[in-house]
Amino acid sequence: MPDKFRNKYRISSARLQNWDYGRNAAYFVTICTQGREHYFGDIVNGEMQLSAIGKIAQTEWVKTFDLRPDMNLTMGEYIIMPNHFHAIIIIGKNQYNTDDGNGGDKNGGDCGDGTVETQCIASLSPTSPPPPANQFGPQRKNLASIIRGFKIGVTINARKINPDFAWQSRYHEHIIRNNKSFERICNYILSNPENWADDKFRKS
Repeated sequence: MPDKFRNKYRISSARLQNWDYGRNAAYFVTICTQGREHYFGDIVNGEMQLSAIGKIAQTEWVKTFDLRPDMNLTMGEYIIMPNHFHAIIIIGKNQYNTDDGNGGDKNGGDCGDGTVETQCIASLSPTSPPPPANQFGPQRKNLASIIRGFKIGVTINARKINPDFAWQSRYHEHIIRNNKSFERICNYILSNPENWADDKFRKS
């Protein structure tokens, strides 16, 4: 049963409780519009045709990486669909996730798999103990802050065109744990438009 907050039921967070979302890793995110309304454009002959609001979303996502140089972000594959957005974003090693206060790397060094830093895929063993609370970096320098800034930027500009525009309050995220998963998700993102007819996010 969901937890209660101020005597109202709420759904528990889907976030992985023992994971620092500012950590050097690759993340797959999905963000839907409120009610899955089609604000971003249409699929025509298996290709996405962006509306004016869809172009705003594209501009704001690209801008995200210019606005946060201190987080060492890398843009992976992304796609804007009629009512949702998929993207891979890599948070690289930076001053907020590599300093444990003793000059060490609180992420445990590099991935150890020979991949280049921007493709470093983090792994978290199900039996790993939770990291101490003081290892979690600034909350303004994590995945949630990136998504929040993107959503705000799109909303402000989209409402100049359509005052009703809104996102769902939550977003879906997945920590990409290995190169096989990384490749599979890349292919899923790229093939999203041609598979729109069977897309689970499509509004019925």
